[in-house]
Amino acid sequence: MRSAAPAARPVAGPPVRRTVALLILVAVVALAFAASLALGSRWVGPGALWHALVADSGSDADVIVRNLRFPRTVVAVLIGSCLGIAGALMQGHTRNALAEPGIFGVSSGAAFAVVLGLQVGLVESVSSTVWAALAGALLATFGVQRLAERGSGASPVGLALTGAAVAAMLGAATSAIVLLDANTLDSYRFWAVGSVAGRGLDVAGQVLPFAVVGLLLAFVNARDLDLLALGDDVAAGLGLSIRRARLVGLAAIGLLTAAGVAACGPIGFLGLLAGHVARRIFGARNSWLIPAAGLIGATALVLADLVGRLVGGAGEVQAGVVLGIVGAPLFVLVVRRRAVAL
Repeated sequence: MRSAAPAARPVAGPPVRRTVALLILVAVVALAFAASLALGSRWVGPGALWHALVADSGSDADVIVRNLRFPRTVVAVLIGSCLGIAGALMQGHTRNALAEPGIFGVSSGAAFAVVLGLQVGLVESVSSTVWAALAGALLATFGVQRLAERGSGASPVGLALTGAAVAAMLGAATSAIVLLDANTLDSYRFWAVGSVAGRGLDVAGQVLPFAVVGLLLAFVNARDLDLLALGDDVAAGLGLSIRRARLVGLAAIGLLTAAGVAACGPIGFLGLLAGHVARRIFGARNSWLIPAAGLIGATALVLADLVGRLVGGAGEVQAGVVLGIVGAPLFVLVVRRRAVAL
């Protein structure tokens, strides 16, 4: 009887520590959310912040918090979570710590659809931009899947190489359109930098169904991804359908990235950052890694938007620019440590 108790501790210990770490991440997201509401070109104290949230009297502080800061912060939490989880899934399916959702051509597909819509006059508002980006992102995602299946059976390397090729092709087509049309370039450049500025709760509502489906597929795919990490042969021997697991994972990546790109434009490095940090903290167990990456992604985008507002003076630095400045050194750090294969 004495030997049974010590044997249970190693099993119970890690989940407890991971649960505590996950709760800490939830608290960090809440603190980042509160800081985003309070800080900016004008400081809003705790009392005024609480009043603005529970009782709108029409004061300047109420308008700033309720109409300007609260909607963009909600969008940042939603989109940051989507892109963070998409990054973790992408790294798991390609078995490459340098992978991020853009490598599947999803961002390039969304950008091409938006530019094409601007060119022909179908994209004239934020709402139409969202739908055009969603359509382009999803078409690019499943196009990559079909091409990879024909060439290499949708292996991790095949998916990555096919995605990179599709992204390059769509990027070139997008550049050709915007360089030949100054009006399209002028409209496109504000969307392409990646930002939550001007995004309201209406935008969040439009992409929410896609985000919810993508999140559900991501959690369904978590156990399959753990088996795939053992190798395709071992996973198949354990009864896993490799093709189904890849398809579900790719669908989740496509939906989550499409929602993010459609709402805020192509935001680079967020998936890389969230997936890599979550893996360092929680290891390779995807049932923990996926929610952790979502929380880290939400925190990162909220803080990037906040930093952009604080350092921008009268204007603001877009969140995509802030994340690019942070993400590029991180990318170099990962390469220097040779943490390429998972």
